[in-house]
Amino acid sequence: MTAAAETASRSAAVETFERHYRQLAFTRNLYTWGSLALLLFALSASLWFANEANAGKFWDRLPHVFDFVSWLTPDDWNDVWRAMFDLATPNTDGSQATDYPEGRHYLTESFYIPEYFLLIWETVNVAILSTLIAFVLGFALCFLAAANVTGSWIARSIVRRCLEIFRAFPEIVIAGVFATIMGLGPIPAIIAITVHTIGALGKLFFEVVENAEMRAVEGVKSVGGGWLQQIRYGLVPQVLPNFLSYGLLRLEINVRASTIIGAVGGGGIGEQLKLSISNSYGAKACAIILLLFLTVLLIDQFSAYLRRKLVGNQAFLVAA
Repeated sequence: MTAAAETASRSAAVETFERHYRQLAFTRNLYTWGSLALLLFALSASLWFANEANAGKFWDRLPHVFDFVSWLTPDDWNDVWRAMFDLATPNTDGSQATDYPEGRHYLTESFYIPEYFLLIWETVNVAILSTLIAFVLGFALCFLAAANVTGSWIARSIVRRCLEIFRAFPEIVIAGVFATIMGLGPIPAIIAITVHTIGALGKLFFEVVENAEMRAVEGVKSVGGGWLQQIRYGLVPQVLPNFLSYGLLRLEINVRASTIIGAVGGGGIGEQLKLSISNSYGAKACAIILLLFLTVLLIDQFSAYLRRKLVGNQAFLVAA
């Protein structure tokens, strides 16, 4: 090939590349501007609906959206600690807003646990029990949903559709249904969080299984191991650290979900938080919010520590 022909061929290749790049850039810009237009339309429609739903008072009330902060700000910030630990306050006015010692729960004649600490422990217990039950059931179902383990597409489809149904409904909706049947308390909260968590963990688990290395499974199969033996010795050792990591992460989410469900009658600290905010009990509301923040922070840090031990620092590189 002559130098002129080589130069012409190179120019043609560059021109083809640039034309293809321009086409890709045009398509990308088209999708970007189209998405922005849809977002602006949805935002405008939402604001219009909000204004209509509030009889045209939405924009008039918008500047007062944070007025509740002034309603819940205590006159004496020391009352926040007094409310948290059920200590008497010198600022009492005879109302429930400053009646802190009434909630004492004695374990012995000389030792007691403040009411809010017992309620936060109830909330955490709901989350722990729900996560444990969901972890076991999600673990059992995920192998039936994985394409590289279960050959029957009928069985996989049934299990996957069940998992989709479980996670399709928010916990608060499920809790409302079971609260109607069983009455208020922690049991509907446990059922609601468990059902939703089975769907969420089951999906995460079977995706981990489908990405597992299958050579160990084939090795067990080659020496006559049955389906359960292939799962037990070929897959479980690979996927269990990731399963535990996802389970701990879900526990963090379930603590917050348990608080929200408690606000609608599921027991625990959420119910007291709702009552305190509704009645403008500033010190009590601030005490509960602070206690919740510290509890969730402690659980998050402990869970992150355990997950690092299980799967290593590489699981946190993306988040960092």
